[in-house]
Amino acid sequence: MKIVVVMKALEKHREELKRVAPKAEFLYVPINEVQAEQIADADIIIGNVPANLLAGAHKLQWLQLNSAGTDAYIKPGVMPDGVKLTNATGAYGLALSEHMTAQLLAMMKKLYIYYDNQKEGKWQDEGKVKSIYGSKVLVVGMGDIGGEFAKRMKALGAQVTGIRRRVHEIPDYVDAMGEMANLDSYLAEADIVASSLPGTKATYHLFNEERFNAMKKGSYFLNIGRGGAVDTDALVKTMKAGHLAGAALDVTEPEPLPKEHPLWKTPNVYITPHISGDFHLDYTHDRIIDIAAKNLEFFLTGKPLKNEVDFNTGYKK
Repeated sequence: MKIVVVMKALEKHREELKRVAPKAEFLYVPINEVQAEQIADADIIIGNVPANLLAGAHKLQWLQLNSAGTDAYIKPGVMPDGVKLTNATGAYGLALSEHMTAQLLAMMKKLYIYYDNQKEGKWQDEGKVKSIYGSKVLVVGMGDIGGEFAKRMKALGAQVTGIRRRVHEIPDYVDAMGEMANLDSYLAEADIVASSLPGTKATYHLFNEERFNAMKKGSYFLNIGRGGAVDTDALVKTMKAGHLAGAALDVTEPEPLPKEHPLWKTPNVYITPHISGDFHLDYTHDRIIDIAAKNLEFFLTGKPLKNEVDFNTGYKK
């Protein structure tokens, strides 16, 4: 059995994978050096292999992504028939929720403004600030990432409402759970709206001009899921009108965001270049390998894989 690993793997990670599959042949290839013939010979791939190489992966049985997002791989014709696809849901909650919390506090406490003042040597009081405590937080997309963000908001004293496709139970770290069909009714009440939605047909431009206008004036918006969930032109228009107090984005549409794009200079918009996840936090890197190793064990013993993706929805089954 040949296993091609195209994600970064430290020696300890390689030892963990080899321990699970001691008889397998592992090939570790940097993502920018992987060749079509290597993919064509793989029984298993671990990591986000370039999607255009998968058409020739005739031996492939299973692809384990190192991302939570799956949009590039669920498009018709990308994956060979019968290949199982799993993602890394469960690895990113800590890193991304902390990133969102940092962005939110920086906006609410005007830290971005004070940093700009510092560069100009300006000693100036910028007035009142806001608090997470006592605020109403709406988390749209209550998977691992949204759930971890909700926990942090609840711990800081917010009233938290979560929204997901289907409501099975109410976790103890939220005050209420709602369904996507009722999104509009929640937007008008929220002081903070956080989106951690994946990129699917159902989420494309979910946040459009109508929905931004439906949000409470002076509220805050965060997007850390996929840029396609937001109509960028609508957000620019909303922010220029001063309807929202701030918007923090780690993902954009398009991506990378062109240098000349108006979003860069839109007032009160704060952008990071899709860096909240990846391997920037060691914990995240280790968790991805843990998920891959456990799934490799399940695959070899014929057990159901964790985080198997539904090609129709883009979510895990």
